[in-house]
Amino acid sequence: MNFKRKLLLAPVFLLFSTLSFSQKVVLNETPDGVDFSINGQTVLTYQKSKVPVPEGIKEAFSKSGFIHPLTSPSGQVLTRIQPKDHYHHYGIWGPWTRATIDGREVDFWNLGDGKGRVDFSHVISKKQAGGAAELNVRQNHYDLKAPESQKIAIEEDLRIKVKPADKGRYMVDYTSTISTKNPGGILLDDYRYGGGLGFRATEVWGSDNSVILTSEGKDRKNADSSEAKWVIITGETNAPEGTSGLLILSHNTNKAHPEPLRVWPEENYDRKGNVFVEFTPIRHESWEILPNKKYSLKYRMIVFDGTMSAEEAEAYWRAFVK
Repeated sequence: MNFKRKLLLAPVFLLFSTLSFSQKVVLNETPDGVDFSINGQTVLTYQKSKVPVPEGIKEAFSKSGFIHPLTSPSGQVLTRIQPKDHYHHYGIWGPWTRATIDGREVDFWNLGDGKGRVDFSHVISKKQAGGAAELNVRQNHYDLKAPESQKIAIEEDLRIKVKPADKGRYMVDYTSTISTKNPGGILLDDYRYGGGLGFRATEVWGSDNSVILTSEGKDRKNADSSEAKWVIITGETNAPEGTSGLLILSHNTNKAHPEPLRVWPEENYDRKGNVFVEFTPIRHESWEILPNKKYSLKYRMIVFDGTMSAEEAEAYWRAFVK
């Protein structure tokens, strides 16, 4: 039986877990980032300082304002940053790719172009209560070609909340609220990449040892450009169960919900290290951001060891939107 079939037929219960539902999440801020820990184990880090790039790589690719590492309950690292094929990929993040500002095209995603970027600005608040922990930060989207007084094109307030879940899993709420002071507003142009929530998976995963499943029953072969309420990404790890993964949920109040996906297809990205999934609300239609008005996108991630069934994913989604 091949690996993918094993994953699809695997039982939905977990044999082992290092985290329990009764445990509390603890926040620890350092000069470089903010760690979320459960039972003394760091499960997620939000990066405040720019991560240096490898020698010989353009400094513009150095970036802050993203999640990495994100680990499974047993400590398996599920994210990746600065892969050699895409140095601008950073774990879990969501910059807009094509935007029109005052008639000029601005790209906040492809850092090497030098047109735009997104970086951490400051911590707004931190909170620990009820077993959960929450971080609110400001991220600035810079229009690098604009006059100095207009360089901050978009202000983003990002809320990250972590709490234990059932079956030894844990959940991450990721809420992005954006606004602009630009008098003419901003048009987030329709494109296959941009905004939402992007996930660059561990270099261990490829088409031979990972599985993607959407709420509409699509897999990596046909999920790209489709619309979904949720997507599960599962792959081989050193967890006791042999696999780990995460479920990403899109809230039904999000722009263009059920939300379009960008999923790297196997025919172009079949080797290990090339699993990328993103909810992309502007994939099929542009989005006008009016001045001094706030727009929010809400996502939830359930991080697990072992496997997750479609029925479980649907139940998590219903609880999220309710």
